Amino acid sequence: MSNNKSNNTSRRDFLKIAGATGAVSAFAVSGCAMGPSGTGPRVVVVGGGFGGSTAARYIKKFGPDFRVTLIEPGRNYVTCPFSNAYLGGIVDLNTITHGYGGLAKAGVHVVHDLVTGLDGANKTITLSSGKTVEYDRLIVSPGIDFKWDLGYDEAASLLAPHAYKAGSQTVLLKKQLEAMDDGGTVIIAPPGNPFRCPPGPYERASMIAYYLKHHKPRSKVLILDRKDKFSKQGAFMEGWKRRYGSLIEWVPAKDVGNITSVDAGARTISTEMDTHKAGVLNFIPNQKAGKVAHVMGLTNGCDWCPVDQITFESSVVPGVHVIGDAAVVKGMPKSGNAANSQAKVCAWAVVQLLSGASEVEPAVTSNTCYSLVSDDYGIHVSVIWKGTPEGYEKTSGGVAPANQSDDFRKQEAKYAHGWYANITHDIWG
Repeated sequence: MSNNKSNNTSRRDFLKIAGATGAVSAFAVSGCAMGPSGTGPRVVVVGGGFGGSTAARYIKKFGPDFRVTLIEPGRNYVTCPFSNAYLGGIVDLNTITHGYGGLAKAGVHVVHDLVTGLDGANKTITLSSGKTVEYDRLIVSPGIDFKWDLGYDEAASLLAPHAYKAGSQTVLLKKQLEAMDDGGTVIIAPPGNPFRCPPGPYERASMIAYYLKHHKPRSKVLILDRKDKFSKQGAFMEGWKRRYGSLIEWVPAKDVGNITSVDAGARTISTEMDTHKAGVLNFIPNQKAGKVAHVMGLTNGCDWCPVDQITFESSVVPGVHVIGDAAVVKGMPKSGNAANSQAKVCAWAVVQLLSGASEVEPAVTSNTCYSLVSDDYGIHVSVIWKGTPEGYEKTSGGVAPANQSDDFRKQEAKYAHGWYANITHDIWG
């Protein structure tokens, strides 16, 4: 794609729509060729979550002749967004589970396999099946992995689930909530910054409280935080007071002290000040980029993947782009909606670069995050960012004001369900 007047116009049009999921989703109505198709450049996408699946779909939209392959080991993807609503009993597991048939129908070649290596010089990746896949550009959306410490490891997560990768862990946590005696305490220990979905642990506290209020009213939720403040704090705490009274107790790091150890078998957390016993223990470890990012050498020996802030191209391996939770995107949170927005900007950049553009213009990204406090009480934050070579600058948005009426919060809860339906349709079809 050359830098002529026509292409400059198309880039400007893209900048107008890339920031808002609803606007960009308008592309979803356009038809795409069935099955793996095309004779153009080869783009391989690793990871089938919010970032990777969006990138694969939008490469085919922006470059219909491109040959796009998505590599994802799982046959289905269970979303972290709305997994807390599953814990509360508001939605079922099928609602948050998505397959890849829609991407295949859009012309994306979906391969269920695991990446075991990257050869950036020869532009190939190897898979656990032994196959080698060539690419012209590679997009990696590896999600998160955990920093096991304090006596909490993968084996411990089978006793005290973190449930911060949705799926079997989420089901396990729900079963433990259902089995807990009325009068028990659910302890949630959120991670330190940075981590996936900053409001997530606090929406989880809300949804668990919702379940307890209706099924085990003598129980309570205790949040032992490793931070002194959290995302949407004022709105959450107002909602907790209005819906749950004293059922939820949040203790900041300055009051609880550092967590010193976790005993998943005994369901206890020890801090510098005390040891706390749980009926159900939900310990959420500190986080880093997903394992495949480390296997592929994209972290430069650190926890996260450094990238160019305009194209999301890796600062470590040329020709490879990293998006979503694993990437260091200055100014933006790690969230599903942010990954969806970044993926569209990255897809546009990749199509331009493979079509001959000498440079890529900065674009606009967005993040809209709804949280449920109860089935009829929603809160949200919505922010627009402008891309710069140094990172993303907030141009507008924020948390919806506090002290709103019950009718307002009820509408917010309805909008949350609409947001989820729209963004998942935009991604998986």
